[in-house]
Amino acid sequence: MSRHGAALDCAGGIRTAHSALPSTTDAVKALQAQLGTGSFDHIIAFFSLAHDPHDVSAALASAFPNVPLSGCSTAGEISAGGISEGSIVLVAFPPGPFRVRSALIDTEGALAVQRATEIARDLRKQLAGDRTAPLKERVFALLLMDGLSNSEEMLVAAVNWAIDDIQLVGGSAGDGLRFERTALLHAGRVVSRGAILLMVETSVPFRVFKTQNFEPTPIKLVVTAADSENRIVHELNAEPAAREYAAAIGLMPDDLGPFSFASYPLVVKVGGDYYCRSIRNMNPDGSLSFFCAIDEGLVFTVARPEDMLNSTVRVLDQVASELGGVDCILAFDCILRRLDAENRQIKRNLEDIYRKHHVVGFHTYGEQYRSMHLNQTLTGIAFASGGAQP
Repeated sequence: MSRHGAALDCAGGIRTAHSALPSTTDAVKALQAQLGTGSFDHIIAFFSLAHDPHDVSAALASAFPNVPLSGCSTAGEISAGGISEGSIVLVAFPPGPFRVRSALIDTEGALAVQRATEIARDLRKQLAGDRTAPLKERVFALLLMDGLSNSEEMLVAAVNWAIDDIQLVGGSAGDGLRFERTALLHAGRVVSRGAILLMVETSVPFRVFKTQNFEPTPIKLVVTAADSENRIVHELNAEPAAREYAAAIGLMPDDLGPFSFASYPLVVKVGGDYYCRSIRNMNPDGSLSFFCAIDEGLVFTVARPEDMLNSTVRVLDQVASELGGVDCILAFDCILRRLDAENRQIKRNLEDIYRKHHVVGFHTYGEQYRSMHLNQTLTGIAFASGGAQP
């Protein structure tokens, strides 16, 4: 992939751009050249923390004056050129086929849920208007969150309830695999603790989707000691958590790491379906930190991956069939899926699939899908070929 990046023109005039240049100034100049002239209703940026977020915010504001900007840091980027790290991806929505409203949600303190609900209701009201088409057919919601806030489940549930039948997807910001800090950009501000809610009205047909690739095994692990607030499990089956998990998957504790966590996810059963509660990292005391909420008494099932390539192709082909062709997909892909693809040496095959379906987005610390915060999934919004409806 060229460091100068790759651009893509999509349905309804959406434009995407990518640059892997190490200088933030040079990267944003390249992005500006790729997007070209024209007006934009809103630009979303997904960027590596190899770039200082304040520099990214300032450079984008200078390059695209008077254009509302939102964005977040990543654990990797996805563009028309494939999967990368250390780069910046832009997704630019044009006026006309798209109308975007956004707000920054403060997730600190006891009133976080109330603030999120009020903001979501307000944005929904702004797009309600007097049009005949139901909101759910012309509006979708995107939620970008701090991936280290430990508040995703609470905020996703609150926002989803407030927006009613509007479909929600999104991703949690990352910082590679450091797990130290993340960054959100909104209207010239750079924050760490918070969330950005965007509601997008469009005349372009769309579909919200998710795909996951794992199947449960008979092995069960019960959380018997945990720090729920910080998402840390100290004991599984009344044994040290890392040791018990390692024994369950046939490894020694010293062999545990991101690749084993990606290859042997832990899942929970909710309403008849299984959802990942992925391990983030092993701590020095032998406890395990998670990407999702946990609590004592929770019953984990050890899972094994199914074929990631086949499961991804199956869902993307289905979405394309429903829409009569897909021109562009804005996607939120769990970092553990990428690590699993690397471990199984199928990353290039996955990149080929993403290029074929025009996938752009970023690798996350968790994915938002309707009312749930998930792990080890690919969620997204697909736009139909041919642009706006007649």
